[in-house]
Amino acid sequence: MEDLADRGLAADGTIAREGDLALVPAAFAPVVAAARDQITAAFDGGRLHSAYLYGSIPRGTAVPGVSDLDVQVVTRGEPTPADRAAASRMEAAIDGSFPQVNGVGVLLASEGLLLSEIERYDGGFFVACLCTPLLGEDLAARLPGYRPTSLLARETNGDLGVQLPEWRAKVAGAVTDAARRALSRGIGRKLVRTGFTLVMPRWGGWTSDLKRSAEIFGGYYPERAGQMRAAAGVARAPSVDPAVLRQFIEDLGPWLAAEYTAVHGERAPRP
Repeated sequence: MEDLADRGLAADGTIAREGDLALVPAAFAPVVAAARDQITAAFDGGRLHSAYLYGSIPRGTAVPGVSDLDVQVVTRGEPTPADRAAASRMEAAIDGSFPQVNGVGVLLASEGLLLSEIERYDGGFFVACLCTPLLGEDLAARLPGYRPTSLLARETNGDLGVQLPEWRAKVAGAVTDAARRALSRGIGRKLVRTGFTLVMPRWGGWTSDLKRSAEIFGGYYPERAGQMRAAAGVARAPSVDPAVLRQFIEDLGPWLAAEYTAVHGERAPRP
């Protein structure tokens, strides 16, 4: 039982849900309360199906002034331009009001999309296992239990090859330190998560901890362990050095994308 829990699994071997509102650090309780109020006000008129927190705040590991607030809002029907504008206003309002958060991100997706067959092992898994319910009906009750399989690996992170050209274009256009920090943080996170899920079925468990993810990956690919540790470091403390970004998108990234496809295949195309 202890071994299962250490690997992020429930007693039946499925991936245990991360996070709980009871784990939110005291410093972030006012932030969560503000998010709840603003979501309720912004998505009125029956637009809101449910809302969730994810990331370090509901996992209880957030650091004031360093961690960001991550929110998933689920709408009834496809998100509209008005929904996206409301989400942007909420991001700015909360980020500007609470110095303990270093950025706010609000994801939008429809109830129908997250329950669809194409998203069952990506968006569905994300909500069921990585998100903590905040408002409304919990979609996890309508989704299956998930295990650390090759199918889950392919559908969650089998898109790295598609993202590499987009990253190259963004890096070329990033002329400010703020833009480079944002890029390096996002790229670092994606590389570490892809590296971990590459080996996830062999390891037989789940973790969202970036440092641990890099360590687990390094046990299977020691020749790339240093690069993955560097990616985990940049994910936590973003770099403005263009050389760091180039190393990720011209060396580690292409190798990882090719290895991922060889091991797990390509993710099902999305419309």
